[in-house]
Amino acid sequence: MMSFARFSLTSATARLWRAGVLAMSAVIAGPALAAACLEAEPEAMEWLRKMSHSAHAVSYRGVVTFQRGDDMQVMQIAHSVEDGSASESMTRLTGQGAQVLRVDHPLECIHPGHKLLQLGIDRESGACGIAEHYRIEVGDGERIAGRDAVRITIQPRDVYRYGYVMELDSETALLLKVTTLDKGARVLERFQFADLSYEQREHTAAPVDTVHMADHPAPSPPSVESNSGDGWELKWLPRGFMATDSPAGTDDRRTYTDGLAVFSVFLEPLRGKIKPGEGMARQGSTTSYTRGMTLGGAPVLVTVIGEVPVNTARMVADSVSRLQ
Repeated sequence: MMSFARFSLTSATARLWRAGVLAMSAVIAGPALAAACLEAEPEAMEWLRKMSHSAHAVSYRGVVTFQRGDDMQVMQIAHSVEDGSASESMTRLTGQGAQVLRVDHPLECIHPGHKLLQLGIDRESGACGIAEHYRIEVGDGERIAGRDAVRITIQPRDVYRYGYVMELDSETALLLKVTTLDKGARVLERFQFADLSYEQREHTAAPVDTVHMADHPAPSPPSVESNSGDGWELKWLPRGFMATDSPAGTDDRRTYTDGLAVFSVFLEPLRGKIKPGEGMARQGSTTSYTRGMTLGGAPVLVTVIGEVPVNTARMVADSVSRLQ
């Protein structure tokens, strides 16, 4: 089972590389959907589409800060595009010198969330995109790392997800800053560029103690089905969440996204009996929720780790069941 600290570092890296978003598809027709489409600002949706593109196509390097409460981490990040592929690195400059790498990622390999984001709103077909589950507005932003920004405010339409405030470079649409908020508008965590350059020149990498290679799961067509593998399934997911793994996922892990939030479900068989119970920990917007239960007469440990509220993680864990 992936450790909480490792998931948090990987999650932070992925958020910046994805420009803070993956996006979900909304193809359910009806009055509520139509109302959501009418509320969505086309300009805001266009900025999100540009942001998804810039996450792949723009080369940049800089220093970012990552704040959770009183804890502040500083990271060096670099993204380069050359010969039809992109490579990224993120290195912690504070604490343990850990680094995450992803190399030679083909630009034409667009994962489901980015594809869905780039669809935007299509009122004629009844597709609202991200606007079905979030209220999205655009306005004037701050000046971040010496760059003028456009602000995108994203508020959840239910209690199963968090809200976000994003600052995008007004020229490139690159994500410069993202703040994650709970339902009380309290800040859970914040990413922000402190220094940013688009110049293509060699940079000095910080020394590291540990290097992790980022996973590159095979992208698959978006699906809202909760059953994505043999042996066990989820009976409940918040609306809009879909599997991001290849069709079968793995036997012990499934990953889901609604476009902005990502969480994984781990199933660990146990050798001995386990008493019913639960455990929870949270760092910033990342929740780790664990529940012991019996499935098909066998004891298992179910863990949900991701960027969702505790109650969402609990409801997902409670819905795990054996396939009939």
